[in-house]
Amino acid sequence: MSNTAFAWRRWPEADQFLGARYAELLSQNAWASDFVNRLQSQTGTTLPDWVDHVQINGGRISHDVLRELGFKPRRGEDSSPTRRVYTHPGADLPKVVVNPTTSADLPVCLGVAIRSESLSAFLAANQSHKTIQGQPLGPYREVILADGPPALMAIERRGYDGFDVFPSSLVRAGQFTPQRARNTLEAREMWQTRQRNWIGNESAGFDHSETVAKRMIDLVGQDLACELVFEVEREYWQSKNKAASAQKFRQDRLGLGWANHDHHTFRCSRRNFHRLISVLELLGFRLRENFHAGENAGWGAQILEHPVTGIVIFADLDLQADELQTDFSHTSLEPLPRPNTVGLWVALHGESFLEGGMHHLEAQFDFELAREGLLHESHIETMKPFSDFPFLRQAFTKGEVWPVNPKRIEIALEAGWITSDEAQKFATQGAIGSHLEILQRKEGYKGFNQQAVSAILGDTDPRKVQVG
Repeated sequence: MSNTAFAWRRWPEADQFLGARYAELLSQNAWASDFVNRLQSQTGTTLPDWVDHVQINGGRISHDVLRELGFKPRRGEDSSPTRRVYTHPGADLPKVVVNPTTSADLPVCLGVAIRSESLSAFLAANQSHKTIQGQPLGPYREVILADGPPALMAIERRGYDGFDVFPSSLVRAGQFTPQRARNTLEAREMWQTRQRNWIGNESAGFDHSETVAKRMIDLVGQDLACELVFEVEREYWQSKNKAASAQKFRQDRLGLGWANHDHHTFRCSRRNFHRLISVLELLGFRLRENFHAGENAGWGAQILEHPVTGIVIFADLDLQADELQTDFSHTSLEPLPRPNTVGLWVALHGESFLEGGMHHLEAQFDFELAREGLLHESHIETMKPFSDFPFLRQAFTKGEVWPVNPKRIEIALEAGWITSDEAQKFATQGAIGSHLEILQRKEGYKGFNQQAVSAILGDTDPRKVQVG
């Protein structure tokens, strides 16, 4: 698969255009200004980390201006006489919703909508008594927090990327019924209670996961099933990572949840990598760019993105240089004689999609504020940044050490993947399991720093890291 379609560039002008809209909001809306101050001090995040869409006055901003900035109109259900939706396919930027009939006497920015995982939790945390539009557990819910223009709104999405509280497309597909909320809870429970531990028979674990995913899709549809799967995956990862729990607590003080997630990283064995990709594609993911950081890197990755939920997956595996030219995402690969960093992690902890859980979640923050807040409030340290550019900053929190199942140590030792000394070390000290990743993006940059990712993989190899 060629990466030429994914040579992500920076879009400073588009970013500045949106920044000017945020400045309008904060200068003219006192509630929004106070909320953003609390965002920074209590969560280590900024307003752009949470923005779902920006409402624009079409009487002041033309289609040509948006097109020059890289925004493209989206057709279909979103379009109406009072709403035109624009997306930016080449950038990590929010949607722009234009009202073409608004008076030119009003501000350019009509409103900014931030995203929360739960609007009821958001209102409770912020002691607001506003009325939520939309059904509980519905596809799209919104609440006006502070009137404008510019107004500040909060929204909640579940497997839907439009703007209608009662989407006609879901009605036509039979996915917006009176029992939708009950079906949502039932489907979520299916994934939450699936069997994860399949030591020595991981292929059957992927069979089981695929069967559960199909049942969920039959019940609630592909897009909502995807949303629910990753809600559960974040919870499972968080239950095994103190940094995640600490930061989630900080974000829940304002009722936000993990709505600032950037991407989810799963580690997988070579033999089962194509099975992971198969389940992800079943859920509606599409392949994006792939990585291999040079002849001696020893690893590769496939990036996937879901076109409706916006969820991004970074799927890692041990990979040899010549295999990048093959369709490694759809091919069963034989294990290496001695696994590299990713393969060893899977051998010790299990497949990320099964027992191991995610290696890390990367969410968007103010880089310095997030690191300082975690250290000050919870004594959680971050590792040295592995990307430190004006448009992309990344760092892992110090790795969470997990105990290693003796059966996994036995299998790895018998296979010759680890030495007797390493087996003893993992048995007594455990091994690095997971991280929270602090990320800051600017200028709409949507890509990753391949060489830096390769370096941090080496720094987190369980054979090299001293624990205890």
